[in-house]
Amino acid sequence: MTDENEENDDEEAWLQLRPVEPLPSQCCGSGCSPCVFDLYHRELARWEAARASKDRSLLNGEEPQSCPSRLSPETFLAFRISAMDRLTEDTYRVRFALPRNSQLGLRPGQHLILRGKVDDLEIQRAYTPISPANAEGYFEVLIKHGELLMLASGTGLAPMVPVLQSITDNAEDETFVTLVGCFKTFEGIYLKTFLQEQARFWNVRTFFVLSQENSLEKLPWSYREKTRFGRLAQDLIEELVSSCRRKPFALVCGSAEFTKDMARCLLCAGLAEDSYFLF
Repeated sequence: MTDENEENDDEEAWLQLRPVEPLPSQCCGSGCSPCVFDLYHRELARWEAARASKDRSLLNGEEPQSCPSRLSPETFLAFRISAMDRLTEDTYRVRFALPRNSQLGLRPGQHLILRGKVDDLEIQRAYTPISPANAEGYFEVLIKHGELLMLASGTGLAPMVPVLQSITDNAEDETFVTLVGCFKTFEGIYLKTFLQEQARFWNVRTFFVLSQENSLEKLPWSYREKTRFGRLAQDLIEELVSSCRRKPFALVCGSAEFTKDMARCLLCAGLAEDSYFLF
């Protein structure tokens, strides 16, 4: 029984060490090389090889002798944030500590990929350090976050498209976007493919409000968690505003009645008149 228990414990230990496949939202969509999915497949191949050869060093948390100690496209390394300065309302300079006064080792113009959690959401982004190339013991990056809430009804989605596209096309733009599209029915939602592609970006959320639907079972699985029925009203507006990381700037487009209702709801949710724009 002892050998069998040891085998079971061994199997459990291997399963716990198996790399976790990233969510689509963890890919920034900027064409990074390597992408988070490239790293996952490399880590998975390493795990499978170690398991097949019963390499106990991986189980024991030991690094193989060939593991690089400096930056590598194959592996993420942990760095401690030693300082953070707020430069503007939405711009921060973040300093990371390097061990033993070492240097980052990047050439001018090269970038690195940072991965971490923001409000329980794991994200990955490419940054070019702003610190001197010969800086010892630290490196710095500039991080800018804005917050945009888009409220569109029917064809009011049209003017939102180029704004959203300009954000996701720009790898340096880190604006968080929450897009709410209001339609009568699921079939009436246009640009579905475009909206699904945009929702794969780490900084974009999409929601839908359907006024003439009442059954989630009739919707595709990918839409059920992000669809509400009825009308876009005060309670949902307050929920959306409170779920933003900071007070957002809102863009509203739709019928005259829709824009009037949304302006009233946004005011009640705590957004001043200079915090939203009505198309």
